[in-house]
Amino acid sequence: MASTGGVKIGSSYDEARTRKINAEAEIAEMELAKVRNQLVIVEDVVKAWTDTLANLKAKLTNIPSKAAPIVASESDAGVIQAMLADLMNEALEELSNYDPKISASRTSKSKGSSEGSNEGTEATAAPKRKRVGRPSKTTRLAD
Repeated sequence: MASTGGVKIGSSYDEARTRKINAEAEIAEMELAKVRNQLVIVEDVVKAWTDTLANLKAKLTNIPSKAAPIVASESDAGVIQAMLADLMNEALEELSNYDPKISASRTSKSKGSSEGSNEGTEATAAPKRKRVGRPSKTTRLAD
């Protein structure tokens, strides 16, 4: 008969230990799914979509100021409509070019980084492993 270490099987300790082991197994499975890119963090998805929609909103609200000087000199409704359609398509193209793999990796690797940064374009230099600060006091030999 196997020893239970003095713990009665079915006790609250045994149940708590089982719950702990099950929770650790679930966490390990989630970490594995994250490594395999089968699991994403909700905050990363929200951040990526918030950024994409903010950029889209900025482009759409910028259309009147872009279109006003161009359209002001035109009198033909067909030409004006084509110009406005081009500006709308330009704004909507940003949303159609959305790549979740690129955006997700950008947000998870660089929390709060700016969109136009040069992050990831060149390798970082190896760290210099030097001691910092004042040198330690040496022991003086007695005269």
